[in-house]
Amino acid sequence: MTGLSMLWLPILVSAILVFVASSVIHMATPWHKADYRKIPNEDQAMDALRPLAIAPGDYMTPFCNDMKEMKSAEFIAKRDKGPVMVTTVMPSGPISMGASLVQWFIYSLVVGFFAAYVVGHALPVGARYPEVFRLAGVTAFIGYALALWQISIWYRRSWGTTLRATIDGLIYALLTGGTFGWLWPR
Repeated sequence: MTGLSMLWLPILVSAILVFVASSVIHMATPWHKADYRKIPNEDQAMDALRPLAIAPGDYMTPFCNDMKEMKSAEFIAKRDKGPVMVTTVMPSGPISMGASLVQWFIYSLVVGFFAAYVVGHALPVGARYPEVFRLAGVTAFIGYALALWQISIWYRRSWGTTLRATIDGLIYALLTGGTFGWLWPR
């Protein structure tokens, strides 16, 4: 067993490397360009929605309160007529990336912490690089990628978007595993 206090450096360095890699992936490559598409008649759609003053949050249309309502003729007709959507409404105004970037870095620290927790309980000080890399990498992959799949399964998010994000998660996991292997206490 290796104590968490001995693993603060790989946790921090892996979070920094993941943060830099994700910045490059999202800002310097067209890799995620196909994640979202423009809604047809965007101006008309926005003009129609604006008077509704929809508060930021997650919405489903059509919506039902329970399984009984889901079986009602009215709900079925709405669903058949469409559109059927799961939508996230964000605040209007200028885009501010600061809070999201801070949250992403904290998330990367959390994934690193859990990787450290798992590997620290499984391997001793002085463990070999391949063992540390494998266990930290798999743990990080679970943290960065696997939970994304359920959004495509249940809410029909594009599998292409999920696949690209999963590949991102694999890159982040390889960086995390490599960092832990490199900085593992000897």
